[in-house]
Amino acid sequence: MNNNEHLLGTRRFLPMFLTQFFGALNDNVYKQALLLVITYGLIQQQALPISTLNNLAALLFILPYFIFSATAGQIADKFERSQLVRGIKVLEIIIMLIGSLGFLTGHLWLLLLALFMMGTHSTFFGPIKYAILPEILKPNELMSGNALFQSGTSMAILFGMILGGAVIASSHGDLTWISLTVLSIAILGYISSRFILKQNVTASDLKIDWNFFRTSYQTMKYAKSLPLVFTILLGNSWYWFYGATYLTQIPQMTQQNLHASENVVSLLLTFFSVGVGVGSLLCRRLGGSQVNIKMVPIGAVGLTVFALYLAASLSFVPEHTGPLITLSEVFNQGWSYYHVMIAVTLLGISGGFYIVPLYAMMQAYSPRSHRARVVAANNILNAVFMVSSAIFSIIILSVLQIDIKILFCITAVLSAIFCIWLLKRIKPLLKTTQVSLED
Repeated sequence: MNNNEHLLGTRRFLPMFLTQFFGALNDNVYKQALLLVITYGLIQQQALPISTLNNLAALLFILPYFIFSATAGQIADKFERSQLVRGIKVLEIIIMLIGSLGFLTGHLWLLLLALFMMGTHSTFFGPIKYAILPEILKPNELMSGNALFQSGTSMAILFGMILGGAVIASSHGDLTWISLTVLSIAILGYISSRFILKQNVTASDLKIDWNFFRTSYQTMKYAKSLPLVFTILLGNSWYWFYGATYLTQIPQMTQQNLHASENVVSLLLTFFSVGVGVGSLLCRRLGGSQVNIKMVPIGAVGLTVFALYLAASLSFVPEHTGPLITLSEVFNQGWSYYHVMIAVTLLGISGGFYIVPLYAMMQAYSPRSHRARVVAANNILNAVFMVSSAIFSIIILSVLQIDIKILFCITAVLSAIFCIWLLKRIKPLLKTTQVSLED
C-alpha cells in the first residue's frame, strides 16, 4: 500500500479530506450554476449587462479574502479547530438555503449575497484546513497529504463545474434541482466534518482583534518578519497569478483562436484540472516523502516552457469560418488542436509540481502557534495576486489590444524571472533556517 492509499484509509486524514472536497465541490457547483442562470437569463437580470454581473460575481467571491482572512487566522489559532470546522459547515447549509431561496424566487441579489457568504465561508475554512494538516500528519506525510489535498481540490473544481452545468442543462429551467444539489453537498460536508478528530488549541490566550484592516496589516507584518515563510508565500501567490491569467483566458482563447464551442472550454479545463491532479500525486512519488523543494524548479521550468508551447500551438491553428467547432468535431481538426490540449495538460502537471512542495513548506516552517495566521497571510497575498492578474490581463488585452498569444508569452517570461528570483532567495534561507518539523 502506498502512502497516499494509507492516508486515505486513516481517521486522521480522510474526514478532513472529504470535508475539503465537498466544500470545494459546492463552491464550484454554485458558482457555475449562478454563472449559467445569469448568462442564459433564467432569473431576473435587474437591467445590468451580463458581463457586468459575471465580473461582479467574481469580485464578490474573492472580496472576503481581503476583508476576513486575518481575523479567520486568529480564530483558527485561538479555538479548537474540529469544532470550528463543524460550525462553518453548519453555516454552509444556511448559506445554501439562502441561495436556494434565490434560485426558487428568481431573486438575483439574494443569489449574489449567498455567493459573497460562500466566499466568506471559504475564507474562514482556509486557515483551519492548512493549519490542521501538520497536526494530523507526521512530518514524512506532509508531502503526501498536500498532494492529495491539491489533487482532490482540482477534481472537486472540475466535477463542480461539470455537475453545476449538467444540472442546469438537464432541469430545463426548473431551479429546484440545483437547489437540492447544493443543499445535499453542504449536508455531506457537515457529515464528514463530524468525524474530524479533536485538535489541540495552539494559542488559547490570543485576543482576537475585530478591526479587519488593522488585523490584516499585523498579519502581513508578522509574515514578513519570517523571511523564509514570506518568500514561500510569495511563491504560492505567483501560482495564483499565473493560473488566473491562463484559466481566465481559456473561454476567449477557445472561441477566438480555436473557433470552438463552450463544450470545448469544458474539455480544456478538464485537461488542466486532471494535469494538476496528476502533477500533485506524482510530486510526492518523484520528490520523496520529506518536505523539500526538489520539484519546484521542475515545475517552474514547465510553467514557462509549456506556456510558450501553448502560444506556439495557437499560431498553427488554421483559420476557420462558419459555425463553431463542437466537442465531437474538435478531435478531427488536426494536430494543431492536439498540441493545444497537450500544452494545457502539461501546464497543469507543472502547476502540481510547483505548488505542492510550497504548500507543504509553508505548513512545515510556520511557527505552530501562528500557523493559521500565516495561512491567512497567504490567502490575502493570493487574493492580491489574483486581482493583479485580472488588471494585468485587462491592460494587455483590452487597453493595449495585444493578441492573447503575446499575453501568454509575456506571462511565461515573467514566470521565468520570478521563479529564478524565488529559487535564488529560498535556497540559502532553507539552509540557515533551523525549524523542527515536529514543533
